[in-house]
Amino acid sequence: NAGTEADVYIFVYGERGDTGSRQLLRSQKSKKFLKGQTDIFAVEAVYLGHLYKIVIRHNGFGSGNGWFLDKVVIKDPITDLDYTFLCHRWLDQGQEDGNIARELPVTDASTFPGRQELELKREETWAAEKWKFQKGNTLQFYNRLTHGFICLYPDSRVNALGDKKNKYGIVF
Repeated sequence: NAGTEADVYIFVYGERGDTGSRQLLRSQKSKKFLKGQTDIFAVEAVYLGHLYKIVIRHNGFGSGNGWFLDKVVIKDPITDLDYTFLCHRWLDQGQEDGNIARELPVTDASTFPGRQELELKREETWAAEKWKFQKGNTLQFYNRLTHGFICLYPDSRVNALGDKKNKYGIVF
């Protein structure tokens, strides 16, 4: 359910102005904005100079219109430069902060290629794993050396000796 059937609009901002709202109409794919798919669109605009941000949004409200956007790459045909705008978030009323529009700054690849993408992956991993660290949960890890479970209790106690036959332990 990461794709959308809603209409998607983009605003591109550069040092010489912006495009205004442009609907992304014709993808090179037969069905656009599907989960895991890369869509390619041609957007006509005056030359904007170096790009610094985009705003991307959709008009879909209600269930089934949410959209998970990984990133947007804009290829400037005049300079042959690629501008990458990382998102890696939902545009969905029912997910995260409920926004269906995102303002995305251009990724500065000169400082460290992939740094922002790495940070977004870290945030995504934490969002998926933070439930383990909620109040009251006990974490158990299987120790191959001792063949027992190491338990981290909610009150900060640690049982590093581990019970070899813990009925709640899960071995991966």
